[in-house]
Amino acid sequence: MNLLFLGTSAGVPTKTRNVSGIALRESKGRSWYLIDCGEGTQHQVLHTRLSFHSLKAILITHVHGDHCYGLPGILASAAMGGRKAPLTIVAPAGIKTWLEATCEVTQLSLPFALEFIASDDLPSVEFENIAVETFSLSHRVASYAYAFTERKVDAALDMDKLAQKGIPRGPLWGQLKQGFDIEFAGEQLKSHDYLIFKNTPRKIVIAGDNDQPDLLIEACAGAQALVHEATYSEEMAHKAGDVGHSYGKLVADFAEKAQLPNLVLTHFSPRYQRNPHASPSIENIREEAQRVYSGSVFLARDFGEYTLEKSGHFSEVVGE
Repeated sequence: MNLLFLGTSAGVPTKTRNVSGIALRESKGRSWYLIDCGEGTQHQVLHTRLSFHSLKAILITHVHGDHCYGLPGILASAAMGGRKAPLTIVAPAGIKTWLEATCEVTQLSLPFALEFIASDDLPSVEFENIAVETFSLSHRVASYAYAFTERKVDAALDMDKLAQKGIPRGPLWGQLKQGFDIEFAGEQLKSHDYLIFKNTPRKIVIAGDNDQPDLLIEACAGAQALVHEATYSEEMAHKAGDVGHSYGKLVADFAEKAQLPNLVLTHFSPRYQRNPHASPSIENIREEAQRVYSGSVFLARDFGEYTLEKSGHFSEVVGE
């Protein structure tokens, strides 16, 4: 799996950072998923090798504009680019209402079908290679996290179990190897029980705006990486008051408790600068997170890319 950040600013863009947008790419092929699409996301995509033809789904965490205002433009660009395949949208119900009104008023007629799934129902959605679970968060409006888990993991057949069960070599073995459950001797057999997995499934959790990271404890079970907003440093968060956002130390405290190996912070207030010598600097957020967290902390940047290998190793892609 690969993460490519298309925008890392909170609320409004800056000269160097667009508002929220993350592309999650499958490990094989060109298929990808877009999580949030603030205004200008389609422009950010133009600077990448991503294609709207291979976009599998758009998942929006909540209705605030810096996470969704780019949606009509993306759909219009996909249409003008010749897309015909249906597109899944997982988002709060309000997004559907807004999008339908926008399409009607602007006469946006799409040549492809939209399959809308309400994240308010906390759905689990399965695509060919990835399963997505939805989790509720705490914000000024309904906000959600999406957990992306690899569905097809390299595995070998457990020969001892096959022999004990008396399953003959042949098509049934092939079905089990490909992940299909089978019926044998009047019994339903689960593929998972007859496979030896070389690696655990890769899993990445991407959260929307949220002031209670502890709500993600179930979502992060078995995850190798969490992407979470850290809009402020602790000092500035206390000055800002109750705004429904997290700060670096708060998220890092949770990541340490959950024993997450990797934490990617994003959605930085526009007042924070990339220059480590500036004040305030995004580096201030990293520093307070690292004081309480023993895992690896990454500060997302626009067009920064990260890869999660089959082994579970997570790292930033350098030189691309």
